[in-house]
Amino acid sequence: MIANRSYDCVVIGSGPAGGTVACLVAEQGWSTLLIEREKLPRYHVGESLMPETWWVFERLGLVHELQRIGFTRKNGVQFVTADDREEPPFIFSASDDRDCATTWHVQRAEFDKLLFDAAYNRGATVVDGTQVLEIDIRKQSPHKITIRGTDGKDQELSARVVVDASGLQSLIANQLELKEYHDDLKKAAIWGYFAGAARNGGSNPELTGIFWTASQDAWFWYIPLSDGTISVGLVGDSEFVLRRGGSPEKTFQEEVRNCPSVARKLAGSTSRGKYHVAKDFSWTTRRQAGDGWVLVGDAGGSLDPVCSAGVFLACTSAAWAADAIGEGLQKNDLSARILGRWTSRYEAGVSLIRKLVRAICTRPSGIGEFLQQYPHHRESLVNLLAGKVFEGNPGAIFDDLEPWIAELKGGKKLVTGRK
Repeated sequence: MIANRSYDCVVIGSGPAGGTVACLVAEQGWSTLLIEREKLPRYHVGESLMPETWWVFERLGLVHELQRIGFTRKNGVQFVTADDREEPPFIFSASDDRDCATTWHVQRAEFDKLLFDAAYNRGATVVDGTQVLEIDIRKQSPHKITIRGTDGKDQELSARVVVDASGLQSLIANQLELKEYHDDLKKAAIWGYFAGAARNGGSNPELTGIFWTASQDAWFWYIPLSDGTISVGLVGDSEFVLRRGGSPEKTFQEEVRNCPSVARKLAGSTSRGKYHVAKDFSWTTRRQAGDGWVLVGDAGGSLDPVCSAGVFLACTSAAWAADAIGEGLQKNDLSARILGRWTSRYEAGVSLIRKLVRAICTRPSGIGEFLQQYPHHRESLVNLLAGKVFEGNPGAIFDDLEPWIAELKGGKKLVTGRK
């Protein structure tokens, strides 16, 4: 049982978003409870980070610890086309020579536990193996939360602010029916981990690899991890990936044979553990904050993983939400206006990543061809892949990219707004 039954802030879910917001709210001196459903450390997918996540890590004081752990460093992204042609890699340091231009491929069990412990060290109460049974969102806070702990007993808690960081569970978004799916991005993924697989070649073995299948119906991520394994995932339209019969392993292996580059790299490798499946992870919400509640990370919206934006957006939304929560608690104003003051800026940046996802997925071989025609946009594209979407004018590239793709598609406009 949890001794204190009333908190300024209760955070549900201890992934990158939950751990970050709990750290930063507790650091301001507000009573904070971080609740995780599973016992930590626990497995989670989403290993590849964007460089711009660095600034949240620096604020949390975790850069040195991340360096000490020895996660595989990530210095760029490389696309391999459907005809087995390697595009020139996008190296982050080409547009930024600071330490922040390289990032990490992390094992999420260890990474998420690091943030969980950081929240505890900053004064938050943290519990794992604890299930949230009910969130009673009232007209005015405090709201009520019913939990079930490791002892099997139920307990009711009170929270002036509830932060939903429950990931794809998105407890509050589902409860309040806030979700809006992107029909053109209804994706599914099958992934596993392989020992003895080849790393990316050349002078950049730590790149994230994006490999398109010969049919262009799907793509693979290829992420080297510090334990020597490679995280390999197949992503495509849900209909294509999940509704073709057979097991996930069979579908995965069929598409490996349809992708010569991945087949060569996995030749002689051994699969470790089971294959994992996820679907319907491309959606947004009509709003990310209300009176006394906030959605952060995937609980407020999720994207196709082709740009590896998940952890970056989780940490960024959490840091901005933590600032708004601190202001609201200080002013005793926990209205949607105060708690959601960061969301317009955040959505503007997310919309640029969503546009890039659509551009890449609509014309798999188009990015390299586009840069041949518009070479002056290369640095802009590197910056987008690094996560630099909140400063300057990062969307200028789409003035040329979207019409170019529309022309290739026979004049059919690329959809870039919310559905």
